Amino acid sequence: MLVHPKRRDRIKIQMPLTSLIDIVFLLLIYFLLTTNFMVEEGIKIKLPQAKAAAPQTEEVITVYVDQQGRAFLGNEEVSVPRLFDRIKEMIGGQENKLVVIKADRAVILNKAIKVMDVVKAAGAGRLCLATEKDF
Repeated sequence: MLVHPKRRDRIKIQMPLTSLIDIVFLLLIYFLLTTNFMVEEGIKIKLPQAKAAAPQTEEVITVYVDQQGRAFLGNEEVSVPRLFDRIKEMIGGQENKLVVIKADRAVILNKAIKVMDVVKAAGAGRLCLATEKDF
């Protein structure tokens, strides 16, 4: 009787992809968490905190007031008399334009109010004082 040896199936080499996929997803999550999506340039100001803060989605004119009470439009320092002209120019004929005042929390209140008065006198229909959400 002839005995034929059993034929063995060839062993196929498989490359495990599970660990590779895990690494790719971990890298994806890392880059999503470390990427800063909203970059806001301007003057370094620590805003006051409030629990009821709501995000602004409307296009606005932003006036910054630093610790010394200096007013800024964008990155440019503007004197208070010149601020009146610049805001009036930016508002144009829009009566309902929103102007946001971002005043540092350490600024003397009188200086921030002076800037708010100038902006209101320039024709701002709505005026808002920016805060940070308190977590």
